[in-house]
Amino acid sequence: MPLDSTAFVTYPQLVLAFLKLADVLPCEPDRVLFREGEVPTGLYILHEGAATLSTNSFGGEFAISLQTTAGSLLGLPSVLGRERHQMTAIAHSGARLSYISSDDFASLIQSDPHLSRKILEVLAEEVQFTRRAIFNEISADETGVVLGD
Repeated sequence: MPLDSTAFVTYPQLVLAFLKLADVLPCEPDRVLFREGEVPTGLYILHEGAATLSTNSFGGEFAISLQTTAGSLLGLPSVLGRERHQMTAIAHSGARLSYISSDDFASLIQSDPHLSRKILEVLAEEVQFTRRAIFNEISADETGVVLGD
């Protein structure tokens, strides 16, 4: 089920704060950033280009795929929650990315309450996005029509 990814686009002030500690990553050719089930090591910031986030159902079948856009933070829920990734992220050839380690990320948001609040806002948007996606998937399964499109 392809979905809109605007929930993953973050506030510019967060990106600027993260860039102070981030490393730039090349992306030629496509690059797997993390896989579903892996332990997170850091957060990725997509500056240019595209990346795909996808997940499988509990039965192992393909379930959801979405294209992210510039400004997206990839891996945020897993890094913040210290939980395994629930999606696989692949940056596409030509994308421009930065990476900030989990430790550097934690230190940064602990040192700045304003950043912590912004991170909570980003997470809230992702939760709302996920709920809409689940609702739309359930509605499509029951009626054959995806609501909200």
